[in-house]
Amino acid sequence: MFSRDNWQEIFQTLKKNKVRTTLTVFGVFWGIFMLIIMLGSGSGLEHGVSSGMGNFATNSFFIWAQRTSIPYKGFPRGRYFNFKNDDIEALKENITEIKYIAPKIQGWSAGDGTNNTVRKDKTGSFSIKGEYPEWSKVDPMEIEGRFINPFDLKERRKVAVIGSRVKEVLFGQDEDAVGQSIRIQGIYFTVIGVFKPLNTQINFGGEKEQTIYIPLSTLQKTYNYGDVVGWFSITVKDDESAELTEEKVMKFLASRHSISPDDKEAFGHFNLAKEFKQMNGLFKGISGLIWIVGIGTLLAGVIGISNIMLVIVKERTHEIGIKRALGATPLQIMVQVITESVFLTSTSGYAGLVAGVALVEAINLALIKFQVKSEMFERPEVDFSTAVTALIILIVAGALAGIIPAKRAVSIKPVDALRVEN
Repeated sequence: MFSRDNWQEIFQTLKKNKVRTTLTVFGVFWGIFMLIIMLGSGSGLEHGVSSGMGNFATNSFFIWAQRTSIPYKGFPRGRYFNFKNDDIEALKENITEIKYIAPKIQGWSAGDGTNNTVRKDKTGSFSIKGEYPEWSKVDPMEIEGRFINPFDLKERRKVAVIGSRVKEVLFGQDEDAVGQSIRIQGIYFTVIGVFKPLNTQINFGGEKEQTIYIPLSTLQKTYNYGDVVGWFSITVKDDESAELTEEKVMKFLASRHSISPDDKEAFGHFNLAKEFKQMNGLFKGISGLIWIVGIGTLLAGVIGISNIMLVIVKERTHEIGIKRALGATPLQIMVQVITESVFLTSTSGYAGLVAGVALVEAINLALIKFQVKSEMFERPEVDFSTAVTALIILIVAGALAGIIPAKRAVSIKPVDALRVEN
């Protein structure tokens, strides 16, 4: 198998029909090349979608109150109800699966969901949201200064954390916003932080960069909401199910607010953990489909090599007969043919692998160099384990491609082989 004569024989055979050899190995080259390109594109799609979610707590769900659809305990159908501040502590005490709970409420102006904010001679229209300190753990952000803390909440401080776009509108380019005052609904607030969101695909009530966060208790007082809470953002503990916890929370709140257990319309809810799980399943499905298509394309090339090896065996029938007459065993003949098949497959496949990886890396470098940003495509790559898997597939495919021609070679009787003229 490793003798110099055998390898010289292989190279001489391939050189005799350069065009035929080139066209044959191109099928394997193209198959592995396309497999690598598709895998790189798949990873770029996954990275783009995942990075858009930033570090958002994916084991979270959100729940808000709606109109009831079933009469219950003397209350009519179509009743409006609201969550209250005391629901917050009740949930913490009774639902042990909860890791973070961030109640929220949004300030409204003229019914359009925005508020006029003023600083000196500059005015902007932004979303104003009442928050708990835990929101920064549910939706992490880059922040200059600090976020709302428990003392801000307890003392109903007039402090605000503003988005990066809010700063651009209300402050000069080089001006430090932290410590400055802005006026919201005629009330002065001190800016304690400027934030930049780490994710762009999960929004609640407006673009984050154009949002101002103030303590929930302060917003309730400013807008005369009393103890009303708009909705809850809840993150479950790492070893708990967000879907089961969501059902438990809805049953608990239904009991507290005299809602029928069968009322499916009383609560609006969105389970991010469930959506994230489905998204991961989608990407796994895409990856599986890519492998199926890529291997199918590669298989077409391998069949081509198997066919050409059959032709080569037929052309070398006389030569095989001489080897058998000189004492070569069937195993040696089979090894010779399979080695040639593996060589053709692995060299052409390796070239396709290198070309594919090089193209994926070139695309990645181009995206970085030209600062191309997309919410759907980012950082395409092919990891080392994928490359190793592809190489193993190539070697196995090469061996399989040579088995039929090898069996054909040893099935010829030496006497018959010697009779064949070159």
